[in-house]
Amino acid sequence: MSEHQPPPPGWSPPPVGPATQPYSSTPASWSPAPPLRAAHKPGAIPLRPLSLGDMYDAAFKIIRFNPRATVGSAILVAAVAMTIPLLATAALGAALDLSMADGAFTTSDDPASMSGEDIAGFMGVLGSLAVGGVLQGIGLILVGGMIAHVVAAAATGHKLSLGQAWAATRGKRWRLIGLTLLLGLATTLIITLYVLSWVVVAMTASGWQVPVVYGVLSVPVFLAFLFWFWVRVYYLPVPALMLEPIGVLDALGRGFRLTRGAFWRTFGIALLTFVVAQLAGTMLTAPISLLSQGVLLGGLPGEAGVFLFVLGQAVASVVTAAFVAPFTTSVATLQYVDLRMRAEAFDVVLMQRSGITRS
Repeated sequence: MSEHQPPPPGWSPPPVGPATQPYSSTPASWSPAPPLRAAHKPGAIPLRPLSLGDMYDAAFKIIRFNPRATVGSAILVAAVAMTIPLLATAALGAALDLSMADGAFTTSDDPASMSGEDIAGFMGVLGSLAVGGVLQGIGLILVGGMIAHVVAAAATGHKLSLGQAWAATRGKRWRLIGLTLLLGLATTLIITLYVLSWVVVAMTASGWQVPVVYGVLSVPVFLAFLFWFWVRVYYLPVPALMLEPIGVLDALGRGFRLTRGAFWRTFGIALLTFVVAQLAGTMLTAPISLLSQGVLLGGLPGEAGVFLFVLGQAVASVVTAAFVAPFTTSVATLQYVDLRMRAEAFDVVLMQRSGITRS
């Protein structure tokens, strides 16, 4: 059809719509996309899935802005527990004239002259340290429950005092201790069964080849199972028990379900946190440990040597508890919150608790 040829009968130009409009380099209807809205952050964490940096930043903020309910509670528990070995050492030292010579406990310059009563006294000193350690461990279990509430409150912009954090654990304290004992027994049973398997292999093997092969095959599998047990069973039941209206067995189930599909991420953060906490605790207590070992190896005579040695151990234990317990418990609780936000839209619940209305 030529340029001047009339159109055929019935022909009409096509409608002009969005798909047939002539191309324009600057369409009039274009406008830039609105910027992404930042996550709400009423408290220590943004109410969205958390990164490792978010968790560590929040953990240090919670400890820094609420030291009484975090570090203070850990120091209080550890100091009270470590008072027992100090008092026991002072009493035994006065009664038995304990001293330290050649890097060992003695009651005279000749270690061979120690009587049964003297040996019992030294066993009492070591036993009091063990008792103090057990009581400190039980106390730190309760501190962990308190810190879980402190972290949950900080996520919504609230601050709990030491008394409020303790009151928040009411009704859950014995369950928390029972959960810890149950997890400890389960861990002990797993290790015991593996050790017994080695005994069976050693007793039934006729040569060295079978134990070697068993070790090469079983040790990696056993370590992998321990890591799996730590992440899927051991790691998250405590914050679940403290922050939800559930019992011990349900808390174990909650931890197992929350880590489903998130094993490697949970494991990586948990392992890194453990390593960081242990290194920091070692660095903080290194001067105290060196002084304590110097007293032990130098053989400071009299009751003062024994007492200073026990005092060094007690102070190192308190310093370690003051940092390790608040930090590791805070990070574990933040991982619990993060997993719930990822799987259950827990951020919406936290918004409601903090008074934020979604738009």
